[in-house]
Amino acid sequence: MDRRSLVKAMAGLMGAGLLPLTSLVHGAGVQPISGSKPRSFSYGWLKGLARERASQAYVSHEGELPETLKTLSWDDYQAIGFRADQALWRDTDSAFQIQLFHLGLYFQQPVKIHEVVDGEATELAYQQGLFRYEGEQPLGDLPEDMGYAGFRVHYHNNFALDLAAFLGASYFRAVGSEMQYGVSSRGLAIDTGMNKEEEFPRFTEFWLEQPEPESGRLNVWALLDSPSTTGAYAFVLDPGRNMVMDVDVALYPRTEITRAGIAPLTSMYQVGENSRRMDYDWRPEIHDSDGLAMRTGNGEWLWRPLVNPVTLRFNSYRDHNPSGFGLLQRDRDFDHYQDDGVFYDRRPSVWVEPIGEWGAGSVDLVEIPTVDETFDNIVAFWHPDSPLLPGREYLFSYRLHWGEAAPVQPYELATVQATRTGLGGVVGQKRTYFSWRFAVDFAGGALEMLGQDAEVEPVISVSRGDVEITSARPLSAIGGYRAMFDLVPGDSVEPINIRVYLRLHGEPLTETWLYQYTPPPVDERELY
Repeated sequence: MDRRSLVKAMAGLMGAGLLPLTSLVHGAGVQPISGSKPRSFSYGWLKGLARERASQAYVSHEGELPETLKTLSWDDYQAIGFRADQALWRDTDSAFQIQLFHLGLYFQQPVKIHEVVDGEATELAYQQGLFRYEGEQPLGDLPEDMGYAGFRVHYHNNFALDLAAFLGASYFRAVGSEMQYGVSSRGLAIDTGMNKEEEFPRFTEFWLEQPEPESGRLNVWALLDSPSTTGAYAFVLDPGRNMVMDVDVALYPRTEITRAGIAPLTSMYQVGENSRRMDYDWRPEIHDSDGLAMRTGNGEWLWRPLVNPVTLRFNSYRDHNPSGFGLLQRDRDFDHYQDDGVFYDRRPSVWVEPIGEWGAGSVDLVEIPTVDETFDNIVAFWHPDSPLLPGREYLFSYRLHWGEAAPVQPYELATVQATRTGLGGVVGQKRTYFSWRFAVDFAGGALEMLGQDAEVEPVISVSRGDVEITSARPLSAIGGYRAMFDLVPGDSVEPINIRVYLRLHGEPLTETWLYQYTPPPVDERELY
């Protein structure tokens, strides 16, 4: 399945809360496969399994699904819903319950689900009685070892809603206090944004540990498999105002991987204040995230507004032992979106906090053109400098924070609040050449404390072109400052990289704003 189909399917099931409805009817409950016996389980054992699989040829299970499920229509697949009263651990004192996704339509490769109790794992059988089905196409008799498509996590504060879902390839999502899905994460990205087909590793098996009655955390393990690698994953889910996930990764490549993406995040950006190419919709802004935030290993804070480009863009931000990065939705003003259906103002930000030293590499950002909001066109991940080689083990640990705001923010520095662009020039004067205006708003930090006579200076650097009409002046509406300047690009249409921050007496007052501007062709530069 290609990225567009996969993400569209996930969006239909999880985006905006459009998950299959459930009906409260009694059933037999989740059961182990007939005749199966529990076996000892540990993360160490799972690593050994992944290492052993990596020494063997990759086996695809595509096409193994019963024919009745392969040919399900969208409506018939949507008519399959897990029965809430059959949830795993429903009849226990656990703070968590698990509901399962059915195979079919876009999800045609089986995923095995195991329950872990007291260190022993048992595979869960497929049972039609766990689901209600209101579609027209008969499903027929389906085998109990068929498996599932994935699962979702429910918590005792409101069992009617789900806090996390693992569904499709190695994708998973979670929510914070606003209970709204948005950004997805993945177990691993391979060859994303390159001039060859991207590889999508899959979580082929999950192990879910029944929590102790007093525990507010859930342990999940997963086995990842693909033509290029296998992997063992350990997740610890800790719900709260922010959903916090600790992730441990052990990768065992089958082949050399030159473009590996660690802790990949996937989001959508169609139109916003600074990127209005697809501005045909009645809503002013449409995006799950509005920027990539980074805190470098040397402590510098960076903010890169997202765009919906004309052609694919790939940007790489070099770093060593990064402190963190994430795709954030900083703009949380409903009036800026006017969407009372999917509520883009409530979409969670996701922050990646590396644990331990990740060494040399880069935070890579891929921006893909999109014409509608069903296509997740933004990807950000950590790319190690060194390729991943077969026969070796690669370990990464990190913490994911899902919620309204990143858990760490610049304390002394102001942050970017908005980016706006438009035609440059001086109002009332005839334009004789083309320039492009940038207005960047900063707030927070020490900006509110500055006097009116403070000599705040915009520090602007560009990879080419000329900068003119620069200013930095107080913006009382946000208690901050607005930096403004025009860029004269010259005749070339090659992208121009821009950096801006504000300083006072040589000391930075703000995080650094990064941008990449692509000038239009000369014959399309209207001066009006």
